[in-house]
Amino acid sequence: MTMPQDAQDKSAVAGGAQMRGADAQRLILITGPAGAGRSTALKALEDIGFEAIDNMPSSLIPRLVNTPLPAPLALAVDARNRDFSVTAIMTLATKLSAMPMLDFELVYLDCPADVLIRRFSETRRRHPLRPDEPIRDAVEREIQLLAPLRARADVLIDTASMTPHDLRQHLHHLFDRDAKGRMSVQIQSFSFKRGIPTGVDMVFDCRFLNNPHWHDTLRPLDGRDARVAQFIEDDPRFTPFFGRVRDMVESLLPEFAQEGKSYLTIALGCTGGRHRSVATAEKLAQALAQTEWRVSKRHRELERVSTEWAAQRTEK
Repeated sequence: MTMPQDAQDKSAVAGGAQMRGADAQRLILITGPAGAGRSTALKALEDIGFEAIDNMPSSLIPRLVNTPLPAPLALAVDARNRDFSVTAIMTLATKLSAMPMLDFELVYLDCPADVLIRRFSETRRRHPLRPDEPIRDAVEREIQLLAPLRARADVLIDTASMTPHDLRQHLHHLFDRDAKGRMSVQIQSFSFKRGIPTGVDMVFDCRFLNNPHWHDTLRPLDGRDARVAQFIEDDPRFTPFFGRVRDMVESLLPEFAQEGKSYLTIALGCTGGRHRSVATAEKLAQALAQTEWRVSKRHRELERVSTEWAAQRTEK
């Protein structure tokens, strides 16, 4: 499987930083549209040992980086800041990436306009960038403004279906390096109807497998249920498919680690993201957990349904 060129470029940037050694100062620069989760992200990084600073003027970042600091840095840059300039941040990111004793990553928290608009409506907040404009206009204007940073980002995180807890967990997965420095692997399941998750490294399609959705007794269940998993594994195509996927992943993980990646995301999709992809993701995560890699898993559509149900209960 060949990685897309933009993914290769981002991997090379992150990998180069990782190979600079344990003495390199870590710096994460977080940006993204208002409402995408910057404050939550900063708190999550602070929990794992970063010194976190919000709404950092970009003109002060070089001065801060040149000062020896006892802890890794997580800085959030915000379009509200009066010296905010996309061009300046793009130039700064290029310079920071080239510094030999700096382990730098630009993290962009991505979120579709409709989801951001809903979040602002639910909290009844005005948009901080354009408080006098209609929310939709302000959100779309900011997304357009930040588009070059989104394209430049080393790490792109789609927060559309994430709760604050999900985002914190994901950031811990990405940036909390343990003492052994082992690469982290996240296995995700998803629905193709809702789109491929942003920022994944490998994608596998499970839609050819027999679908439990068409069986009345299995439809209400999901792929974590043993009956659903057994139904899927009884498909004669499953065993050879799963074996090839597992073998490919196990053969590629050492190569990614050798290149300096500290995290890798593998996504498995089916039509609804409830049965086939979930069962296969569970089985793959279980297989990889028996190896040297740190493995976590996430079922995007199941989390979305759970979040919506909890919100409905709260409203009642």
